[in-house]
Amino acid sequence: MSVTQTLVGSAGWLTLNRPDKLNSMTRDMVESMTATLKSWRDDAAVRVVVVTGTGRAFCAGADLKQGSATVQPGEKDSLDIIVNFFDTLRNFPKPVIVAVNGLALAGGMEVVLSCDIVLAAESARLGDAHSNYGVFPGGGGAALLPRKVPDNVARYLLFTGDALSAAEMKTYGLVNEVLPDAELLDRAQALADKLANKSPLVLARMKRVAANANDKTTADAIRHELLELRDHKRSYDIQEGLRAFAEKRVPEFRGY
Repeated sequence: MSVTQTLVGSAGWLTLNRPDKLNSMTRDMVESMTATLKSWRDDAAVRVVVVTGTGRAFCAGADLKQGSATVQPGEKDSLDIIVNFFDTLRNFPKPVIVAVNGLALAGGMEVVLSCDIVLAAESARLGDAHSNYGVFPGGGGAALLPRKVPDNVARYLLFTGDALSAAEMKTYGLVNEVLPDAELLDRAQALADKLANKSPLVLARMKRVAANANDKTTADAIRHELLELRDHKRSYDIQEGLRAFAEKRVPEFRGY
């Protein structure tokens, strides 16, 4: 299979598994990941998602050979499929960790931009690369990169098509942690396990507020936070958390 789906503890792993093609994404791969994410969205057994790849690349982007395929009238084209995937990934209500094991270019970089926490192997390199082949981004590359790194860095990456090291991208704020290659997946699982022990409800609400904060004034962002808090105060999880604190025990959150 070109994408494998596994559940390890409470973490759902999506692994791109087309190493001979640098994990470039085919239509079938994109549709498979979209379907898996939608099934995990409402699955209480999955509290965190981890996305990674196999081989020397995380993902080199879309399979450009397949991108030129013709479609029949009324049939969804590649852009429809890509938009659906990235909308599903960016709006996924649970934490999404990306473990960048190697090259992350074009659509691969757009996957990184769509995730919440970025772990990267020391050997990883990240860049946009669309300009190298006269291709325009469709997964948020030009729109989201300037929100993740300084504007001049984003323009450099977009215009040149160059890729920077994981260490450089950490200095610019895109990468959270840079790890020895052999430690990347273990660290991703450990972080997923840590997040899985938190209240799923509070993480979902925090993610929702944080995702919308940059598009609001400070006052509106705070108002959104207070509205979420008002609802959250009625939840089981906040009561369980307070009880556990008083009783000096580990809380057992249920997500409602």
